[in-house]
Formats: sequence, structure tokens, C-alpha cells
Amino acid sequence: MNYAKILLQRLMGIDIIKVFSLNAMATLVRMCAGMISVKVIAVIIGPAGVALLGQLNNFNTLLLGMANGGINNGITKYVSEYKENEDDIKRFLTNALRITLTCSIIVGILLIVGCVPLSKLIFFNEDYYYVFIVFGFTIILYTLNGLFISILNGYKKFKKYVKINIIGTIVGIIYSVTLVFFFGLPGALINAVTYQSIVFVVTLWMCRRERWFSKSYFSGELEKPIVKKYLSYSVMTLTTLVLLPLSQMLLRGYVISNISASQAGIWEGMNHISSMYLNIITSAFAIYYLPRLSEITNPTELSHEIVRCYKVIIPMLLCIGLSIYFLRHFILWLLFSPQFYEMERLFSWQLTGDLFKISSWLLSFVLVAKAKAKLYIFTEVIFNMTYIVICYIFLCSNGIVGLNQGYLCNYILYFIAMFILYKKIVIKAI
Repeated sequence: MNYAKILLQRLMGIDIIKVFSLNAMATLVRMCAGMISVKVIAVIIGPAGVALLGQLNNFNTLLLGMANGGINNGITKYVSEYKENEDDIKRFLTNALRITLTCSIIVGILLIVGCVPLSKLIFFNEDYYYVFIVFGFTIILYTLNGLFISILNGYKKFKKYVKINIIGTIVGIIYSVTLVFFFGLPGALINAVTYQSIVFVVTLWMCRRERWFSKSYFSGELEKPIVKKYLSYSVMTLTTLVLLPLSQMLLRGYVISNISASQAGIWEGMNHISSMYLNIITSAFAIYYLPRLSEITNPTELSHEIVRCYKVIIPMLLCIGLSIYFLRHFILWLLFSPQFYEMERLFSWQLTGDLFKISSWLLSFVLVAKAKAKLYIFTEVIFNMTYIVICYIFLCSNGIVGLNQGYLCNYILYFIAMFILYKKIVIKAI
């Protein structure tokens, strides 16, 4: 008992454990909301509708990254790095707001003007053009929400971040279920492009009393040196936000066109489950990991921090993954309709791939935190290309399960590459 008590005290002394503890309630609420949302959507719009929604969600990820200029990680880094210097913080926040507003207005106009061709491109017909008009008018609210959340991350306001998550999730699930229940597929599509804009109201209210939430922090001059600093993060972020959704869209589009929309929907259902439980891990990346790596300058301390996070995150991921695998039949019954039960054979490949994905991300975040833009972009381009090629080969040989097999193989290769870079960047500097 004494050993267990000492072990617990030591673990609670690790900041990332504190973050997980703080985030536990938000994660639970988010998972429950996700399960409700997935169930409602799966039952009402079916596998074919889920496939179209997956196409839109990938496109959203791509567009939203462009609309905020891809600088949110940069905002978190520089706020974390300069939080003791009020003058520098004002300069960074001023430039962040100007970049965000400029990019979101440009993207919003393009969405509205190009609504019909975009509907044909994403949905293979022009019937859903109105989705992009709505998206164009509301996208600025999403980007402002991301800006404020990134500032909170930089200041390490963990408790407030968790509160925003909980309240935003509750508001979001009510909004989502209402739209899908009353309007079916069109409601699901509108929800996909406006959900974060609704959450902005919650974020705005929760941030209203923060010291930085005043005109003086955002009313300075545009400065080219700071814009250039943000640009390296913009290029890194946009590389990821463009390539990953684009590769998934290409693969899903191939399945829809050459196999069936239902098969594409089954694959997308597996992606939903993966995203739902990985949020437990990736939320800690956003709240704790990136700001922490950004503020560490000593290579030895950086290495110790990464190893410490591995000791916490990987065992947690293994426990969750194994639980999901053994409960897969129950999960399919709980979250989906019988049309999705074929998904059962995808679990082992997807869950193993998720393990390598998070393992590699723990290393790749070093490139982001230390602004190693060229290396990051190079690896992202290469491994998104290999992802498409490997998945295509397995898809032609093994059908829809080949997409998950390709996912696993690609992340094994990516992990090996990240480990080699980690040794060259961090270990050699010690």
C-alpha cells in the first residue's frame, strides 16, 4: 500500500498527469457526446451519408487550417515563450489577430463564390452548394475560437481550457443532434461546418476576464519579423492540414467511385472510433505537450520530458486500445446500425496503427516545437505520398481492410523516420 501511495504521489508530480486528471471530465463528456453523435448520424444517414460527411470533414480540416493561417501552434509557442514579457506578447497577439482575420476573410469569400464547383468536387453533385455558403459566412468565428484557445494554451490555463471543452461539448451535442434529427444529411453537413463557430460563443464568454482579453493586446502595428516567425509555423501546419485530409479524400473518393459509398462509410466509421478515443491523448498534446517542449531549451531536459511522456501515454494508449478491441462487438452495437457491423475486421489494423501514430507524433512534435520547418515539411510530404501508395496497393489486394493495413504500415515507417531524426536533433545535442 505504501509503495502504491508513493508511486501515485510521484505520478501526480508529473505535469502531464495533472493535465490528464484535469482533462478527465472533459474527455468523458466529449466521449459520451461523440458516442451519441455517432449513433444518431449512423442510424439516420447510414454508411453512404457517413462517407459524404467524411469527405466534408476532411475538406473542413484543410480549409480551416488555411483560414487561420496555420499559425495556432505558433501562437501557443510564442505566448508560452514570452508570457513574462507583456510588450512582446502584445506584438505577437496583434500580428496573430491580423493574420487570422485576413486569411479567414479571403477563405470565406472563396467558399461563397465557389460554392457550386466545391459541391461538385466534394459531394460529386451540386445539390449541397448552400453548405459552402454557410461555411463562408461563419468560418471567421471558427478561426477566432482557435486564436483564443491557442492563447490559453500558451498561458497554460488548463482549468479554463477544460471548462471551455466541457461546456462547448454539451452545447455542441445539443446543436448537432437537433440538426441531424430534424434535417437528416443536410443537417449533418451544416453541423460539420458550423459546430466550432457555435463553440466560439462559449470561448468568448470564458475568456472575457483574462488579462490579455483587451484591445491594447491586439492593436499594435503589423511587424514583418514577427510575421516571418509565424510563417514557419504556418507552412508546417498547412502542410499537415492539406496533405492528410487530401490523401484521405482521394482514397475515400476512389472507394466511393470504384467500390461503393457504403464501403467508404464503413471505413469512415472506423476513423470516427479512432478519432474519438485518440482525443484523450491528443488533447494533452494541445494543452501540455507543445507548450512544454517549446519552453525547454536544454537538450537533456527535452529528452527526459519526451521519455517521461512516453511512460505515461503509451501504457494508457495500450490499455484503451486493448479495451476497445475486446469490446468491439459491443461498441458496434452501441454506436452503429447493423449496416456497419462489417467494420469488425478493421479494428486490429486500425488500433495497432493508432499506437504507432501517437508514438511517432510524440517525436514529430519536437520538429514543430523547435521550428524545424524544412525537415517537418519534407517528412510530411513523403509519408503522405507513401500513405496513398501503400493504401492503394493494399486496397486493390484486400478490399476495404487494405486501407487500415496501409495506415499501419505507413505509421511504422513514419515512427522509424521520426526516431532517427530525434536521435540526430536531440540525442546528439546532449
